Amino acid sequence: LVAAISGAAAQDKTTQDKTATAVFAGGCFWCVEADFDKVAGVLSTTSGYIGGSVQNPTYAQVSAGGTGHAEAVKIVYDPAKVTYAKLLDVFWRNHDPLAKDRQFCDRGDQYRPAIFYHDEEQRRLAEASKKAVQEKFAPRVVQTEIVKAGPFTKAEDYHQDYYEKNPVRYKFY
Repeated sequence: LVAAISGAAAQDKTTQDKTATAVFAGGCFWCVEADFDKVAGVLSTTSGYIGGSVQNPTYAQVSAGGTGHAEAVKIVYDPAKVTYAKLLDVFWRNHDPLAKDRQFCDRGDQYRPAIFYHDEEQRRLAEASKKAVQEKFAPRVVQTEIVKAGPFTKAEDYHQDYYEKNPVRYKFY
């Protein structure tokens, strides 16, 4: 049994080594998810909530404000096909880094732009990319936060792949 468990753990480790995770908040998670689904090497995207104080928050709680969560997207990707630096580039091109606590028509801290890093390499790359973006926009201040990732709660099923399930409504939005 111990050998079987060790073998399963080794297999899980091998699988984990072939994928990596990134989490970005750039306003409504419907839009962020749609942007990253188009990137070659992205294996999956999941809309959800991160950065708040309530365990297992619901959309109603987060959208009402006060939980501290941001709508975000967890991205599982193949680092052999797409780098974290490339994902950062996609992120910076698809949100307004100068907007604090809002993105486009959405208002509130739940729509704040943020990069939630998982390790020191992601933190380093995120900070370097933010510095480069800041240089382009100076003297205006880039508001996008860089924060250590905490618990991520998957959003309700109707939010997953919203742009595919509701194309007319999504395009109107």
